[in-house]
Amino acid sequence: MQRICVIGGSRYFGKLLVRRLRAAGHQVTVINRGSTPPPDGVEHLVVDRDDEAALTAALGVRTFDVVVDQVCYTPVQAAVAARAFAGRTRRYVMTSTIEVYDPATAALPAVPSGTPVSEESVDPATWQVAMDLPWHEDAYLEAHYAEGKRQAEAVFAQAGSFAFVTVRSAHVLGGGAREFTGRLAHYAGRVARGEEITVHAKALPTVFIHYEELADLLSWATAADFTGPVNACSDGPLDVHGLADIVAAQAGRAAVYRTVPERVAAGEEVSPFSFDRHYAMSNARAKALGFSFFRTTDWLPGAAAEALAVAAAPTD
Repeated sequence: MQRICVIGGSRYFGKLLVRRLRAAGHQVTVINRGSTPPPDGVEHLVVDRDDEAALTAALGVRTFDVVVDQVCYTPVQAAVAARAFAGRTRRYVMTSTIEVYDPATAALPAVPSGTPVSEESVDPATWQVAMDLPWHEDAYLEAHYAEGKRQAEAVFAQAGSFAFVTVRSAHVLGGGAREFTGRLAHYAGRVARGEEITVHAKALPTVFIHYEELADLLSWATAADFTGPVNACSDGPLDVHGLADIVAAQAGRAAVYRTVPERVAAGEEVSPFSFDRHYAMSNARAKALGFSFFRTTDWLPGAAAEALAVAAAPTD
C-alpha cells in the first residue's frame, strides 16, 4: 500500500485513476477545489492549488509516497507545488501532453517526417523557464498551452526536491460523454449528419490513447522507479482520414471531406487531429520500462460507437 495524493482527479481519466488506485488498496488523497467529491474511502482536501499558503495549510503534516498532478498547466503552478510538496513526497508524477512536441509552438530539434518523436526532443532539465509571463491570464494560457506544459515540466525537473516523472499523453479518447473535450464527438456528429469534415490537403498522422489505458499507465508510473519524461500513446498512428473512416464505418456511412490549402488561410479552421506538421510520438521508452500498449485500431471502433451513441441520444 502506498500513500498517494492526486491533484485534480475529478473527471475523465483522472477520476478513473483515483478509483483504480483505491481499488488496488492504496491510501488516496484528492486535492481539488471541491466541484466533484471523490469516491468513498478517498480523503478529500478542498483547496485551490494556486494558493500556496492555503495549500500548505491544507496539507498540514501529511506526507505521501507519490503525488500525481493532473492539472498543472504553468510554471507558476509547478513552482507552488514544488515548494509545497518538498519534503512531503519521494516521487512526483505530472500529466503532460503530446503538445510539448508541436514544432509550431517552439524551436525544437528537427525530426524527419514519419519518425516518431522521442522524449529527448524536449528535455525539461534544460528548458528555460519564464515566470514573469502572464500565465494567470486565461487567454494567454490557452494560446500558450504547450509552452506552459514545457515550462511546468522544467520547474519540477530542475527543483530537485523529489524524483520527477512527466507522462506526455497522446490525444485521449473514449468513454462517450465522459470525453469532455468533444473532439471525437465532432466526428461522430458530422458523420451522422453527413456533414463535411474539414482537413488539410496533406494531413499528417498523430497518436492517440484510450482514457482507461492512460489511467493504467499513470497508476503504473506511481509504482515504477524510473524518472524523466515518458511518452504515452497506443501503438499505431493515424491521420485524420484514418480516424474519421473508423467513425464512419461504425456509423455505416462514408465520411465526407473538404480539404483546405496546405497553408490554411486566416480564420479557416480544420477538424481536430488534422495536422499539417509532424510530431507523432514514440512509445519505445515506456515499452522498454515494461508497459504494454493497446493498438489504436483495437479500441477506437468501440470509442467511436460510444461517441455515435451519444450523438444519437435525444436532447431536451
